[in-house]
Amino acid sequence: MDAATFSPAGYNPDFLELPLRLPAPAEATTVRDLSYTHFTVSLDPVRRLALATGVNIDGNQLVDVDRGDDWHLDSRIPLEEQTGEAVYAKNDLDRGHLVRRRDPVWGDAKTARQANADTFAYTNAAPQAGEFNQSKELWLGLEDHVLTYARTNKNRISVFTAPVLSTDDPVYRGVGIPQSFWKIAAWATTMDGSTRLRAAGFVLDQSPQLTDIDLDTARAQALVAGTPPPLGPYRTYQVPIADIVRLTGLNLDALAEADVVTPVRAIREDAALRKLWVELIGLSVVRL
Repeated sequence: MDAATFSPAGYNPDFLELPLRLPAPAEATTVRDLSYTHFTVSLDPVRRLALATGVNIDGNQLVDVDRGDDWHLDSRIPLEEQTGEAVYAKNDLDRGHLVRRRDPVWGDAKTARQANADTFAYTNAAPQAGEFNQSKELWLGLEDHVLTYARTNKNRISVFTAPVLSTDDPVYRGVGIPQSFWKIAAWATTMDGSTRLRAAGFVLDQSPQLTDIDLDTARAQALVAGTPPPLGPYRTYQVPIADIVRLTGLNLDALAEADVVTPVRAIREDAALRKLWVELIGLSVVRL
């Protein structure tokens, strides 16, 4: 990728009928905002992973292109600020796309091909467990489900996704391995002549079941053996967006107010939001 010629538009905050900014840290935090075709990655250069990503999806213009598999570093930022191939080599960790490969692949043929290639930047990846199960399939299918729901609203949605970057994440090859990921889908809807923002929040949990494993011992053994720390089976939840705020520290006020399940204004400050999480066993359970 040639930094001298690469100047994509990135995430467009005016893509929906109502303006919606890319999530940002609530406190002063150094980030690298990297624009790609139809999406932006806000990278934490210390953790070397994304704090947030935002993608605009136009369902009426989606294009099928050959997938490819050309994972690459971004030449616009220092190598030491990125998590590259060294973390994924010779183990069972997946390079988990944050912005899904097909989401920004829309528009004319040239733009779609560039968007497809852009999703293979390592800045758009985070380590995920290699095992593929039903809950991971649900996670991958959520955008399609919301896109279908939004079809009456010009088939446009914006999706925000990133790992939850916790100080408790086990470190492997110099990188903290996220134990969970968050996703928020947003769209505009018109009722009684008024356009309103709507949003739904989700969390993918890949942390080990602590009742099944001695995590501290397993982490120590992993470091000695040079293998990744233990990751648990995927579990996918629909959650109050206010809880994603608590998990990430990001400014998600507009999205929390637009939550289809539990708008932030309806939550008492002392509410135990974790009790409101609903584990998804199928897309029919998703509330939109």
